[in-house]
Amino acid sequence: MQPRNMSMSGVVDLAAVKAAQEAKAKAEQARAEAARQGGGPGAVSPADLVIDVDEAGFERDVLQRSTEVPVVIDFWAEWCEPCKQLSPVLEQLVVEYNGRLLLAKIDVDANQMLMQQFGVQGIPAVFAVVAGQALPLFQGAAGKEQIQQTLDQLVQVAEQRFGLTGLAVDPDADPGAAPQPAAVPAGPYDALLEAAVHALDAGDFGGAVQAYKNVLSDDPGNSEAKLGLAQAELLQRVQGLDPQQARKEAAEKPGDAQAQIAAADLDLVGGHVEDAFGRLIDTVRRTAGDERDTVRIRLLELFEVVGADDPRVSAARRALSRALF
Repeated sequence: MQPRNMSMSGVVDLAAVKAAQEAKAKAEQARAEAARQGGGPGAVSPADLVIDVDEAGFERDVLQRSTEVPVVIDFWAEWCEPCKQLSPVLEQLVVEYNGRLLLAKIDVDANQMLMQQFGVQGIPAVFAVVAGQALPLFQGAAGKEQIQQTLDQLVQVAEQRFGLTGLAVDPDADPGAAPQPAAVPAGPYDALLEAAVHALDAGDFGGAVQAYKNVLSDDPGNSEAKLGLAQAELLQRVQGLDPQQARKEAAEKPGDAQAQIAAADLDLVGGHVEDAFGRLIDTVRRTAGDERDTVRIRLLELFEVVGADDPRVSAARRALSRALF
């Protein structure tokens, strides 16, 4: 059974969404099988939270691990003086998060392909990968407080949107470590997913949202439920909007984050994907603080609806990175 595409025929490529999530799904299946056989991963030491990654190990060490824990990526080089200031701060903070984050260090001189794939324009550059999806965090040497605020937001999004609870840290190595979370059941959830589809067909978007959430409460990694929830929430948001009034307010208030978010939702549902992304990226440039974070998070949610492999998402991610820094 495939999740419905919100009557956005020709706009959202669900095949691309499915392809983008295949690596994640395989990793989840492997973990579930290991747990059933009693061979699941044990607790890690604080030293295991900071790893060196190269192109050969990227899928295993970053993409697959990102289905368990948000992976922060530090692009650096030996000759880069700002990198030498930033890297120790990142390493210290990641260890302090006690398993809720993993830090992957990538030497750009030895891994040019990864640098190009992420669209890195200069170093140091810091990205994150959450559930197989990449997002820019910041570029250049930043202060510890600013970095910590960014990481706090990353952890919150990973927990709320993707159900990532992180890794267990060896209590002998760190007395404050949290216990290993229990294995999450893998399903089946066909009846709940079918109920969500019927609710969408009936225009009961609230019911669809709840049905998808019911699946995710038991199986946070269920890719079909995540996609369906993102779509249903988008439809629910635009259901009560007056399109003409919303677009009027957006035109009159270019710096109003909520007005631009509402118009971007309408753009996406109407098939104007690039317009939706461009509107929110422009709003990121115009706003600051909490408003800017709100806009950025909504843009990441719309990326999820369209699909990580869509070239419009890749282009918008690069534009977002430039807007943020």
